[in-house]
Amino acid sequence: MLLQEADACDILKGNRIGLEKEGLRVACSGLLAETPHPPALGSALTHPHITTDFSEALIELITPPLTDVQAVLDFLHDTHVYVYQHLGDELLWATSMPCMLGGAARIPLAQYGTSNAATMKTAYRRGLGNRYGRVMQVIAGVHFNFSFADAFWDIYQQQWAVDADPVGFRSHGQMGMIRTLQRLGWLVHYLFGASPAVCACFAQGQNHDLERFDAHTLYYPHATSLRMGDIGYQNKQAECSGIKASYDSLDAYVRSLTWAIETPCPEYERIGVKVGGRYEQLNANMLQIENEYYSTVRPKQITAWMEKPSLALQRRGIGYVELRSLDVNLFEPTGIGLEQMYFLETLMLYCLLNDSPRIGSRERREIDDNQIHTAHRGREPGLSLSRDRTPIALSTWADEILADMQPVAELLDGGSHGAHADSLRMQVEKIQHPDATPSARILETMRERGESFFDFSQRRSCEHRQFLRSQTLDPERLAMFERLTSESIARQSEIEAADDLSFDDFLKAYLSQSESRPTRTCATT
Repeated sequence: MLLQEADACDILKGNRIGLEKEGLRVACSGLLAETPHPPALGSALTHPHITTDFSEALIELITPPLTDVQAVLDFLHDTHVYVYQHLGDELLWATSMPCMLGGAARIPLAQYGTSNAATMKTAYRRGLGNRYGRVMQVIAGVHFNFSFADAFWDIYQQQWAVDADPVGFRSHGQMGMIRTLQRLGWLVHYLFGASPAVCACFAQGQNHDLERFDAHTLYYPHATSLRMGDIGYQNKQAECSGIKASYDSLDAYVRSLTWAIETPCPEYERIGVKVGGRYEQLNANMLQIENEYYSTVRPKQITAWMEKPSLALQRRGIGYVELRSLDVNLFEPTGIGLEQMYFLETLMLYCLLNDSPRIGSRERREIDDNQIHTAHRGREPGLSLSRDRTPIALSTWADEILADMQPVAELLDGGSHGAHADSLRMQVEKIQHPDATPSARILETMRERGESFFDFSQRRSCEHRQFLRSQTLDPERLAMFERLTSESIARQSEIEAADDLSFDDFLKAYLSQSESRPTRTCATT
C-alpha cells in the first residue's frame, strides 16, 4: 500500500473524531420529563457541549474533535457525569427508541430564550413536528464525526498527483467517501443496531406489520435497528416532491438542497407559516433549512454564528463527515464503546480509499432497500441483499468487506496487532455468530428475564445512572464545565440584548443569505 510507504501510519494518528450523543430525560416512572432543561447545565443555545435537540427533554452531548479515541470517550463520560449531577431524580433513557411518551402533545419543543436566534430554532422544531409528527423527532441516536489529519490530505493528494485546489481535492475525496458509506451503510445497522424492538405505544396509529413480543412490546424477530427502518425518523418529502439530495459532488449536493429549500410544497402550504401570530414553520417549502434533510451520512463544515450550513460548505469545503446511523448502545453507559469507535475509524479510511462512482437512481433504490432489509431482517438466516443488481448473501458480502478492511486496520495500527485490527476481528465474530450482535443480545436478555422492552430499557437506564453518579470528575474538568456553564448563560444574554430586528426581518435576512450576498445574520439550528 502506497500510504504505508509514505509513513501514513503516524500521520493518521492526527485524525480527529467527535461524538454527538442524544438522550431523553425521563422521570423515574419512564414518562418523558416535563421539566425544563436544567438551568445548572447552562444555556442550550450557546453551550458548546450540552444542548438540546428537538425537545426540551432531548439532551444532546457534544465532544470536541480529538485525535485520541479514548480521550473522546473520556470526555463523553465526563459530560454524562456532570449532567447527572444536575438531573435530580431523572434518568437519561438508555435506548434510541422512546417509551411512555403519553402522546405527541406531551412532547415539549426545545426552548432557547427570547432572542431571534432562539425563536428561529424553536419555530424550526415546531415545523418538524407539524410535518412529520413529534413522536418521530424524539428518537435518539449517536453521530460519529470524522475528519482526516491535514497532513494526511497533503500526502494523499501527492500520491494522486493531482494539481488542484487542496480544498476542492478534499471535498471531492470526501464526497466519494460518503457515497461508499451509503453503499455500505447496511453493515453499520447489522453490526451496531440496538433497536430490534419498540414499546407498543410508539407505533400506535401507524400502519405496520410488527409482531408481538409481549403485551407491551412490538418487534421483528431478526431486526437490528428499527430506528433506521420504516417506523423510524425519515423525511417524507416524497409525498410532495420526491426530493433526493445529489451526492455526485459537493456543488451538486448544495444545489439540490438549495433547490428544495426554495421550492414550495403544497402539502406544507396547507399547514401555514405564520398562523395567528405564531410561526408554525419557517417556510412552506420542501425543506425549511438544510438540516431538515435526513440522511445517514452528511458532509459538514463548522459554521460561523448563524451561517447557513450550505454556505459554509460552499465557502470552505467539507470540514468533516458526520455518520448519523448509530443507535444508542444501551450496553454502554455513554451509548457508544471503544470497539465501535475503532471500527468506524477504519471504515472511514476504507471508504475513502475505495473507488466510488456516482450513484444513479436505480442504485439509490438498491441502497435504500438494503438498509431497510438489514434494519428489519438483518439477522435472518440466508438473508440476501442486492449488489450491482445481483443478489448476494449479507454474510458473504460482509465477510468480503471485513477482509478488505484488514490492511486498512493494520495501516492505522502500524502493524497486524492493535486496537483497529482487534475491533475488526470482533465484527467478523458478529457475522459468523449473529447472536453476538447488540440487537440479538437485547432480545435474548428480554426473553431470559421476561422483560418488556420498556422494562429492559428502564432497568438499563437505572443501572447507567447508578454507575455515572458513582463517578467523580477531575477538578480541572469540573471547573471547565462550570466555567462553560457561566459563559454560555452570559453569551445568551448578550445575544438577546443585541437583537435589533423584528423576528420577521431576522428570518427573512437569514433565509436570503447567498454566496453573492453575505449577511451578518448567518446560522445553524
